[in-house]
Amino acid sequence: MDILIICAAAAATSCLTFFSGFGLGTLLMPVFLLFFPLETAIALTAVVHFLNNVLKFFLMAKEIHWRVALSFGLPAFLAAFAGARALFKLEEFDPVFVYTLMGKEFQVLPVKLVIAAVMVLFLVLETLPLFKKVSFSPKVLPAGGVVSGFFGGLSGHQGALRTMFLLKCGLSKEAFIATGVVIAFFVDVSRLSVYWGRLAGSNYQDYAAVMAAAVASAFAGILIGKRLLKKMTLAVVERVIAVMLFVIAVLLGAGVI
Repeated sequence: MDILIICAAAAATSCLTFFSGFGLGTLLMPVFLLFFPLETAIALTAVVHFLNNVLKFFLMAKEIHWRVALSFGLPAFLAAFAGARALFKLEEFDPVFVYTLMGKEFQVLPVKLVIAAVMVLFLVLETLPLFKKVSFSPKVLPAGGVVSGFFGGLSGHQGALRTMFLLKCGLSKEAFIATGVVIAFFVDVSRLSVYWGRLAGSNYQDYAAVMAAAVASAFAGILIGKRLLKKMTLAVVERVIAVMLFVIAVLLGAGVI
């Protein structure tokens, strides 16, 4: 029964986040936490997230806008390494506040509160007519990569910030998704190189069957999402992203995820 729940969650989140370009790890982690210790949940989520991006890369490779991908992705790669190193330093920081809801304790961490605030700010700006006319110069992309990559290494929540920049690059829906995938791949490789020492000590090899089932389900979600993409307009993709951004910002700010 546990595996069925995990597989269903992996397939659903993979399909949904195929369009948004972010949120798989954020949404899948709480599901793994229902059945496994934190350290194991982190390892399983990281592996599923990484392999998910590998498959999306091969499926969407011909649509990648390489100028944008490299301008944003290479700085993100370097910044993710720094962010992952900083994560271990920040583990000693106390939560901003702690509260209990329905018998469960939630902690609001400083880094997640900052990310949530940034996401809400961009969502508010998105509703302004003036902001809709703004497009980012290629000169700004490296700075966006640094910010997104650093937070990706620090907390794993880099996709939403990356998406906000890519939406203003004038990409087609296919190029938007494919370019986001290759950037996410860069960040995953960078942060996992730092996380690996900690992940390797978490006996996640004992959960190979669960991991394989979750990865297979996530792959199925990608294939479903790719088929649905042909029937969706860029406006629909943007609306999906807006909803995802708002939900994740609220959950992050509340310390739920």
